[in-house]
Amino acid sequence: MRWRNQPCAERLGLGGLSDEEWLTYFARFEPLPDNLASPLALAYHGHQFGIYNPAIGDGRGFLYAQLRDRDGRLIDLGTKGSGRTPYSRDGDGRLTLKGAVREVLAAQMLAALGVPTSACLSVVETGESLHRGDEPSPTRAAVLVRASWSHVRFGTFQRLAARNDAEILQRLVDYVIEVYHPDLTAVPVAGRVAALYRRIAQRSAELVGAWMAAGFVHGVLNTDNLNVTGESFDYGPYRFVPTYDLDFVAAYFDHQARYAYGRQQEAVLWALMRLGEALAPLQPFESLRQGLLDFEVRCLRAWHLGALRRLGLGSNGVVDDSILISRAMCFLGESQLGLDRFYFDWYGGSLGRAMKSPVAERYRGGKFDAFRAALAAYVPAHPDRVESTYFERDRPVSLLIDEIEALWAPIAAVDNWSALTHKLSQLGQLADLYEP
Repeated sequence: MRWRNQPCAERLGLGGLSDEEWLTYFARFEPLPDNLASPLALAYHGHQFGIYNPAIGDGRGFLYAQLRDRDGRLIDLGTKGSGRTPYSRDGDGRLTLKGAVREVLAAQMLAALGVPTSACLSVVETGESLHRGDEPSPTRAAVLVRASWSHVRFGTFQRLAARNDAEILQRLVDYVIEVYHPDLTAVPVAGRVAALYRRIAQRSAELVGAWMAAGFVHGVLNTDNLNVTGESFDYGPYRFVPTYDLDFVAAYFDHQARYAYGRQQEAVLWALMRLGEALAPLQPFESLRQGLLDFEVRCLRAWHLGALRRLGLGSNGVVDDSILISRAMCFLGESQLGLDRFYFDWYGGSLGRAMKSPVAERYRGGKFDAFRAALAAYVPAHPDRVESTYFERDRPVSLLIDEIEALWAPIAAVDNWSALTHKLSQLGQLADLYEP
């Protein structure tokens, strides 16, 4: 057992499991009591980098169990790396241990920064040796369990539409409303498809805005990697941007920069249009398009709120927050200062901390002065946190690619996990700072 997410387990009523029980359920996948008797590999289609692919589905994982969390939400426990399924195609269905470590880090960092995200519940090293063409091989194998608020993807609807199965498509819509958006049952039946589509669009816009504030690049925004709750999941070739660079690309194979940092809004909007087309057998897409009208505004608002949260500032409801955030981004784009450094130095609008920063001399110039002028209208959202022990550090907690590689190196070389354990502890401190 390499990772046991105890807080997540407790939210799901699994906190009391012994280590042996944990391995029984999350390594050998014996059925949880009173849950699914056998796992389900889910089928879906999807546009992958703009190309429609009907030959996909859960290729190295399955839906293992469903549980209610403390908030009453239905949470899916899904595996990654558990072996071949009917949808594996040419893959072995396995996951590298490094890939599992990367996913744990991504989920913990995003959760700390307030991004709606799935959680990594468990990572178990399997003892197998894997060969991969894009990284040093042989390499170690693992199986991961992800706790996610729905595995119903845009591609799930696309598959049913491609099969001309309007009856099951309607049943899926009814299921998603009942389970994930029950307030929409109050909408007259004739308007529920449009109401669901608008809700999914709203949640998706808010997710993109949260990514932008976090400086996160998902890397593979295919229609099978977006779901009906607006929750981020499936962290493969992700990156956190080192500087404010809208052209920054996460995946080495994204040669056209389709999913670059600054194009994520465009990519998700495009995916939503494909979802609308899939729902067209139930309601014409032209009428559904109304649900996209506020997508850009909602995305920007979520971005601004996320950035304010990272700055530790409270909006007074009078000043237009977009002025402060746009000026901050203009400064960051010109200075190429790291986002994490900037948010660390200016948390709570603290001039004193910023002027003691190792990069204090870079806080100058016209664009910076414009940011400082806008900052005068704000006060700390949590004054007690401005002097948090978190700020006794000399640098912010971050998760750039070089840091991830440095965390993996001692694990690969001598099975030393101490650096990773320390980083996860730091991410916990960051989560405490930004806790609502």
